[in-house]
Amino acid sequence: MTTTKESLSTAELIRQLSEQVSRLVRDELRLARLELAEKGRHAGRGAGLFGGAGVVALLGAGSFVAAVILLLAQVMPAWAAAAVVGAVLSIVAAVLGLLGRRHVAEAAPPTPERTIESVRDDIDAVRERAHR
Repeated sequence: MTTTKESLSTAELIRQLSEQVSRLVRDELRLARLELAEKGRHAGRGAGLFGGAGVVALLGAGSFVAAVILLLAQVMPAWAAAAVVGAVLSIVAAVLGLLGRRHVAEAAPPTPERTIESVRDDIDAVRERAHR
C-alpha cells in the first residue's frame, strides 16, 4: 500500500515530525560541537604564539641587558653583536605577538555562530510551514 502525504494519519505525521525534530536537534548539536572545536583550536594556537612571543621578548631583553653591560664594561665590538641579537629577537617577538593576537581574535566570541544562525533558519522554516 503506497501512502501519500494527504493520506497519512495525524499520528503518523506527528511521529514523522518527532523523528525529524530529533534528527535536526542532533545535527545542530553536532554542528555546534564542530564549530566550538574549531574556535578552540584557534584560541589554543593564539595562546601558544603569545607564550612564544613572551619567551622571545624575554630573550631579547636579556640580550639588550647584556649589550648595555658589555658597553659599559668596556668599549668593544661585542656590545654591538649583543644589540643586533636583541633587535632581531624583539622583531621576532613582535611578529609572534601580532600572529597570536590575530588567532585569538578569530576565535572570539566562543559561540557557535553558524549553528545559531542555522537553528534560527530552521525555526523560521517550521513557522512558515505551520502557517500554510
